Amino acid sequence: MSELVYLSLLEMAQRVRAYKLSPVELIDAHLARIEKLNPKLNAFVEVDSGRARAHAKAAEAARAKNSSADSLGALHGVPISIKSSIDVAGLRTECGSRLRRGNIAHQDAPLVARLRAAGAIILGNTNVPEFLMAYETDNLLYGRTNSPWDLGRTPGGSSGGEAAAIAAGCSAGGMGSDGGGSVRIPAHYSGICGLKPTPGRVPSTGHYPGSAGPFAQLGVVGPMARTIRDVERLFEVVAGPDPGDPCAAPVPLRPPSDVDTGKLRVAYFEDDGVTPVTPETAAAVCTAAEALRQQGFKVEHWVPSGLERIWRLWWNLFGRAGQMAFEQTVSGREAELSPVLRDFRARVAAEPPLTAGELLNTLLERDVIRNAILEKMEEFSIVICPVCAVPAFRHGEREWIVQGRRVEYLKAMSYSQWFNLLGNPAAVVPVGKSPEGLPIGVQIVGRPWQEEEVLAVAEKIEDSCGGFRHPPI
Repeated sequence: MSELVYLSLLEMAQRVRAYKLSPVELIDAHLARIEKLNPKLNAFVEVDSGRARAHAKAAEAARAKNSSADSLGALHGVPISIKSSIDVAGLRTECGSRLRRGNIAHQDAPLVARLRAAGAIILGNTNVPEFLMAYETDNLLYGRTNSPWDLGRTPGGSSGGEAAAIAAGCSAGGMGSDGGGSVRIPAHYSGICGLKPTPGRVPSTGHYPGSAGPFAQLGVVGPMARTIRDVERLFEVVAGPDPGDPCAAPVPLRPPSDVDTGKLRVAYFEDDGVTPVTPETAAAVCTAAEALRQQGFKVEHWVPSGLERIWRLWWNLFGRAGQMAFEQTVSGREAELSPVLRDFRARVAAEPPLTAGELLNTLLERDVIRNAILEKMEEFSIVICPVCAVPAFRHGEREWIVQGRRVEYLKAMSYSQWFNLLGNPAAVVPVGKSPEGLPIGVQIVGRPWQEEEVLAVAEKIEDSCGGFRHPPI
């Protein structure tokens, strides 16, 4: 069973198409893995075993009827999972909140429909912090999700259940969402890969909270898997415009193999000069940069200017405006909120309410800073940097001493949050490890709409630096 569940997503698909692996056998192996490990991990909120087995039998019958594997979908028979903030018909979409208890999706989100059309089989959906507002996955509906690397630590948030399931071999891959690092930080903490696309490249239609107003520029949905090539395949399946996404654009796909990496110049920085990172985190960035240099890339050290201001603008939208957007939903029901959400709301409430003038200035200043960064990225197409200042933290921790300095919870995550404000695509690949043996990822950032460049460079780093390691669970 362990051998089957830790095959790459691509290898699973290839074996199914070549009649070397039965979809039923593959689904059964994953359901057995979930039954064994989910009591420890608490990664899934709902396991759809009945429908998964029925779809596996249908996939096997479809394969038997088709003489050519070319007629089968790119993910035929492959078991995947979906973050529980994304609509899957018939499954709960409660977003970890008692305020949405019993909410069931009536139809698939467009990206879920695309995955099904490609032949993927959905095992179930995964746990999140309430309303996705934390980097630790915990809520009063389903409880705390634990890391497969150390049950006393978090796999991150808000796509923490998704990351834990994939890293533990309970799912071949899946979909998360990211408004402030929520795909990338769990990938980093859990030792897997993930992609935050440009807003609109993958439709966010069918996600809760919805994509609208200034939040459409921050929040995206993106693929997660154990290898970058698996992330690529998921991205190829789900990418494309949808009228329900206000940022949608008809950007054509191109294979990462078509990217002329020899023409890409790479910048890197291991520390922004404000929030220190652990020595192993800095070393992982330098290792990735050196790996690219050894492969012939032109690599230079460059720290973007204005990062502290970028963080403040992100916080104005994600934190302060986000609190305002949820006010009507939570008003009068504050006692029902989970501790992690109450903690987040208290952090926001420590500042004055966002004014209309501040919101307008935030949006205007965002574009000015973004233009300056993108102008520099005409010179450096790719930027390599940390994902987060620290590796996976112990449950309940909210600050750390790093390099002799105090690093606060939200600022530790700033290395990912910047690129939500700026709208850049960014991937994460595991490269290093902490003294405790915890995985450390590296972030590969590209220009808007250039996911293929990001993935092509991420492949090079993954091939040179080892990639995914099995967690000890």
